[in-house]
Amino acid sequence: MAAALGDPVRHALESVLEAVRDRTDGAVATYIPELATVDPEQLGVALASTHGVVHEAGDVEAEFTIQSVSKPFVFALAVDALGLDVVRRHTDLEPSGEPFNAISLDEASGRPRNPMINAGAIVMSSLMKGDTADEKFAVVRDGLERFVGHDLVVDEEVFGSEASTGDRNRALAYLARSAGTLGSTAEVATTAYFRQCSLIVTARDLAIMAVTLATGGVNPVTDERVVSEDAARWTTAVMTSCGMYDESGDWMVRVGLPAKSGVGGGIAAVQPGQFGIGTFSPRLDHRGNSVRGVASLELLSQRHGLHMLQHHGPPLSPIASLTREDSGDTIAVLRGEILFSEAEEVLTRLAPLVGDHGCLVLDFSGVTRVGDGAKRVFVAAPELVGQAPDGRARVAVRDPEGVLGD
Repeated sequence: MAAALGDPVRHALESVLEAVRDRTDGAVATYIPELATVDPEQLGVALASTHGVVHEAGDVEAEFTIQSVSKPFVFALAVDALGLDVVRRHTDLEPSGEPFNAISLDEASGRPRNPMINAGAIVMSSLMKGDTADEKFAVVRDGLERFVGHDLVVDEEVFGSEASTGDRNRALAYLARSAGTLGSTAEVATTAYFRQCSLIVTARDLAIMAVTLATGGVNPVTDERVVSEDAARWTTAVMTSCGMYDESGDWMVRVGLPAKSGVGGGIAAVQPGQFGIGTFSPRLDHRGNSVRGVASLELLSQRHGLHMLQHHGPPLSPIASLTREDSGDTIAVLRGEILFSEAEEVLTRLAPLVGDHGCLVLDFSGVTRVGDGAKRVFVAAPELVGQAPDGRARVAVRDPEGVLGD
């Protein structure tokens, strides 16, 4: 009887956790008193694929409050509900290069530098539908529950702790309101924001939230569309440049995954089109990022080539075969996934075969998917090259599976 394959991905995750487990530098957050009581030794990681499979290692069921990891997902909800142009009237999308709680408002416009710092996140919470803090928070919670795929509850002790010590955040809200960028009163905005940050999650939850962005806004575990493709893409872009606060640039060089951290010890990281990762470890560095979470993601990226800008060598040619028929036609059988660069290769390499004698037939029967940009190029090709003198098409398309669409 053959041995079971097991879970090699889980083994890879466990290996990384063992490598970083001895890191004891950093400290749990204390400026929110309730967070100071968290067990600092907890360590977990989960990876969720775009197929909806979740691989886990360590303390993946350990619960903690989402804190700032909520920020990109609330931004996505705001963009989805209001549109990017409206949201940009209330916040910029530029890296701040400053700590998460910095007083970072543009002098001319009064907008926060981005929605990943506290000032911008409070503004995002204020833009949610409703007049009261409860109404706005209900919209936030409903949206985050769809990202996670199950109900979420508030840690009332953490909420009370944040509300009683959150004067700096209230000051940021008042500054934004005085500049005309806040969507409600300061008290409504901060109360909704404090409750948002106090929602209880796990590393598994963060992985599923992250992979929902990776799949263009569809939760692959529940198959529910949570936000639009545009909202998911724009959110991932902002995470790329702003998600790790004043360490964002160094993070992208070393790790290369759009990510968002929180002072609860969580990090959510995205590899667009492939997977989402959630990590949890409570000790934080001086920037407010989880020490062992950062180390885990850096090691995973290095060991397994996860950097989003990693060059993976020459791609497989999209041209599977070329056949010259007795009629004089040339049949080019195409294969695999064809995006814009593959479309460019096909049309550039095959251009010399287009002439007045015989037809170049592009056969898409072996193609699994064609990107929107590539579709436009292929659809335009027959018309652009026109007809031969005998009236026959110089280029024709054979698409039995309909991958080019209508």
